[in-house]
Amino acid sequence: MQIINLLSINPTFFIGCSFALGLLIGSFLNVVITRLPIILERGWKSECQQLLELEDIDNNVKSTFNLVTPRSQCPSCKHPISSLENIPVLSYLIQKGKCRHCGIHISTQYPLVEFFTAVLTGFIAFKFGFSWQTLLAMILAWSLVTLSIIDFKTTLLPDNITLPILWLGIIANYFQLFCSLEDSILGAIFGYSSLWLVFQIFKLITGKEGMGYGDFKLFALLGAWLGWQYLIAIILISSVVGSIIGVTLIVTKALGRDVPTPFGPYLALGGIICLLWGPEVKSILAV
Repeated sequence: MQIINLLSINPTFFIGCSFALGLLIGSFLNVVITRLPIILERGWKSECQQLLELEDIDNNVKSTFNLVTPRSQCPSCKHPISSLENIPVLSYLIQKGKCRHCGIHISTQYPLVEFFTAVLTGFIAFKFGFSWQTLLAMILAWSLVTLSIIDFKTTLLPDNITLPILWLGIIANYFQLFCSLEDSILGAIFGYSSLWLVFQIFKLITGKEGMGYGDFKLFALLGAWLGWQYLIAIILISSVVGSIIGVTLIVTKALGRDVPTPFGPYLALGGIICLLWGPEVKSILAV
């Protein structure tokens, strides 16, 4: 109880603790980012085997694999990662970005996700203060970080994250933490239907699918949290940023013209910007 009182009356202490919490959450997000696509793939394979009444074609499907089991290990030498080797950011720096046992390079994704999540969490604490709104905003931000990187790596936006967080946004706005309940429901409806309509028109004209259904659900999620009034701002921000990055990658030949690029990270970025600087974004668009 004394700690809670200290967090509520000391903003600096609260922001510092939030930053530290963000480091730990970032470490967990790395686990979700790495394992959830594999979990989903195994589930799909298992369902296909049962539906088609096939014999086991992949022995890994039946092995236990979730967010907890098996223990994290080096992908090269399979050495289990100890607690001291799993300290967010610090372990990466001490080990110079390499496995302590086999020397293979460790992806920079891990420290970057941990540090970015910590900074984002600390800034949310600074922005909203000690409140329920802060806790919910943190959960939204953590979810968007996870969805963005999974989409960037696999072009998947898992319903396992998107749908529960969408409903959580509506529940939060039942108490009007970010917008009214009416604006939240309309945001979810307009968010999904607007991108669905664009998808259908684009497909009718070109015969190609310009985006996936996961993008519709993510846009609906953002509408459910922030309200329908921010949908235009989110789509403008995501489109501009996506276009700049996409053109840059094509010009530098880092990405082929015909290679599809995920839109989820740009939607998430637009959502985070509107979450943190909503009134300022509205004023700019109103000019």
